[in-house]
Amino acid sequence: MIEIDDIMNGLNPSQREAVAYLDGPQLVIAGAGSGKTRVLTYKIAYLIRTGMQPWKILALTFTNKAANEMKERIAQLAGVESASRLNMGTFHSVFAKILRVESGLLGFTSDYTIYDEADAKNLVKTIIKEFQLDEKQYKPASVLHRISMMKNRLVLPAQYAADGEVQQRDALNGVPAIAQIYREYQLRLHRSNAMDFDDLLVQTYLLLRDHPDVLRKYVERFDYVLVDEYQDTNYVQQQILLLLTRERQRICVVGDDYQSIYAFRGANVDHILKFQTEYNDARLFKLERNYRSTRLIVAAANNLMKHNSAQIPKEVYSEGDEGEKIQLKQAYSEQEEAIIVCKEIDRIKRQEQRKYADFAILYRTHAQSRTFEEEMIRRQMPYRIYGGQSFYQRKEIKDILAYFRLVQNPHDEASLKRIINYPTRGIGQTTVNRISEVARENSVSCWSVIRNLLAYPELNINRGTLLKINNFANLIQGFIEKKDELNALEIGQEILQTSGVIADLQQGKDADDLTRQENLDEFLASLQSFVDMRTEEGRGAETRLADYLQEVALLTDLDSMDKSDDHVHLMTVHAAKGLEFYTVFVVGMEENIFPSSLSIESRRELEEERRLFYVAITRAEQHCFLTYANRRYRYGKPEENKPSRFLKDIGEDLLDMDRPLNTRSRGFNATNDASFFYPNQRNSRWQNANPVGSQFRAEPRKKITAPVKPEKPAEVFSPAFKKKLDEANGRRLRRITPSSAPSASSGKALLKVGDRIEHERFGVGEVLAVEGTGENTKATVRFRNAGDKQLLLKFARYKLL
Repeated sequence: MIEIDDIMNGLNPSQREAVAYLDGPQLVIAGAGSGKTRVLTYKIAYLIRTGMQPWKILALTFTNKAANEMKERIAQLAGVESASRLNMGTFHSVFAKILRVESGLLGFTSDYTIYDEADAKNLVKTIIKEFQLDEKQYKPASVLHRISMMKNRLVLPAQYAADGEVQQRDALNGVPAIAQIYREYQLRLHRSNAMDFDDLLVQTYLLLRDHPDVLRKYVERFDYVLVDEYQDTNYVQQQILLLLTRERQRICVVGDDYQSIYAFRGANVDHILKFQTEYNDARLFKLERNYRSTRLIVAAANNLMKHNSAQIPKEVYSEGDEGEKIQLKQAYSEQEEAIIVCKEIDRIKRQEQRKYADFAILYRTHAQSRTFEEEMIRRQMPYRIYGGQSFYQRKEIKDILAYFRLVQNPHDEASLKRIINYPTRGIGQTTVNRISEVARENSVSCWSVIRNLLAYPELNINRGTLLKINNFANLIQGFIEKKDELNALEIGQEILQTSGVIADLQQGKDADDLTRQENLDEFLASLQSFVDMRTEEGRGAETRLADYLQEVALLTDLDSMDKSDDHVHLMTVHAAKGLEFYTVFVVGMEENIFPSSLSIESRRELEEERRLFYVAITRAEQHCFLTYANRRYRYGKPEENKPSRFLKDIGEDLLDMDRPLNTRSRGFNATNDASFFYPNQRNSRWQNANPVGSQFRAEPRKKITAPVKPEKPAEVFSPAFKKKLDEANGRRLRRITPSSAPSASSGKALLKVGDRIEHERFGVGEVLAVEGTGENTKATVRFRNAGDKQLLLKFARYKLL
């Protein structure tokens, strides 16, 4: 064991002060990279070394990984036996142990079952079926999310059903039976002697609230309570902590309001902001020294957060190297954005002798990973996606590809089974199993059976089901007859529209539904890009469905990937919290992406988006790159984008844009007024979406006030810097459609060797060769980032510089 003096010697002055304070409620604000975990572990060790029994200490974390790591470090400081006797773990694991002991008071036995998310979802699905409700309207995942949000806000079934305002909103949203489902769901759990994860919190709260003797027992048992990541607590967690600590006031919470990014899970930043109100004698300690990042990265993060009004002011600093400015990279398209990022990874890896594992690409939504995956596969660059599946492995994408593969090869049994009842068309699993059995018995494919149903009387299927199967077979046959007449985009759009896939994916409004809709948009963008690129390269005959499927099959062939631990990390910013990397790329820094289009009309939501960006920047140790694209395909069409307003928040002195790469492109100078960064209207088809749970109160009813006006920041860039940006970025790129593109036949803007052009997706390039005549004229162009490309000028989207 380490002596107390030695424990204190391992801390800086701010950390030492926070560890030694034991005289009342304590809020420790720990800036990014400031040693938060170190303070928590040393404080627990300090408590033990000053005489407190370890089992009298309650330490709550948000992940088992964090709890295990802290226990290991405490064992080194205070001894293995002491560390093993701590009441330490996640909220759910610690409270589950309490409930095992006290469960009889709540009508459960001590061997109650804990339902995971899949169990809970299946139960909800069963109830929906028994109530004979439309599963398209009452999606099990959406209903379960609604129930979870209610539990996290301590709104129980009876309260939910008695709230006329909520019932009216449910009716308007077409889900009036939510209250009945919620009630039945809880009854079924209780009958099964089961709790879901939310119940572990709710039942603990009810136990302590309704049984004063039990509350007294645990208040006296826990002499000291410590909470990690306090900014991530939800309402029920906060209420449990108040019950346990309000009397004795022996609590230490550690967190960072700047890193509160989980409102969609029920977390409430107000808990940390108002801690000193809940505990009147609470002392505030600030850990402001960042041990992770360079001084310029920390300065950029500080500048960003000055634009949030709801915060505990702090000035995080670094005593490390000054480092380089935040690198801002502009791209013409998402394809060039991926090329730029991969080239920078190669450059830094080579020049600074780094590993691939030293690099992370962070994005706002999972759908953005596609172009980076494709570029890395082309470059044979190893990568791994964290916190989400590979784009082409996501369920909705696999469903779509199953349609495509079945149209291309109707004897593909796996694809047929996957989509024969998707979207739901009344063909049950029993019927599918029977078709498969008959096919095996007759040594034919399932497709052969369903195309000739009357030839297989042993199917023994009723007339209604036979009609449904026949309609499905005719649907697929219709696509088969068109697949060689249309390109991949045209047949793909028809398949998705006619089959009902688009309608199915677009009808939901909760967070998971929006993610699937974003993935659908990204998939359509990949189809559009595939056809456009091959057409421009004069390979129009190679744009059929078969060509696309072959390319996708190669892109998703994971067997060729490096299996070592040395991978580039791809993940959402949410998944990156708590991690750090030598070099970080934050991509897609555009309005309606980051910040999300769903956040820009609410100051509270916009400030959470800014905190999310803060988390992204502060993951970087040495290099931080921000990228955005002038154009990005959405809904199958290229859309002009505006750079994110957050870029402006960083400030001119900390952004490095002076690179030849950025000339002759749209950039910041599309307009000089504030509306370029702060649009008044959201450019999104989701602007009227009503995410699940957004209409419910987080706490007891309060007076409804007028909505907060959207944030309208003042100008930050000086006229001198605007001029510099203008020079760096050049004039806007005018979109040229295929019909108006210059071509040999039109006699306009014929290219010659040495000409410089600006292409819609590939950026600036120099013409190396021109060949062919009339509509067959082709040009070979060397682009700065995309390399050499051969373009069929009839279709190419470019302009002569």
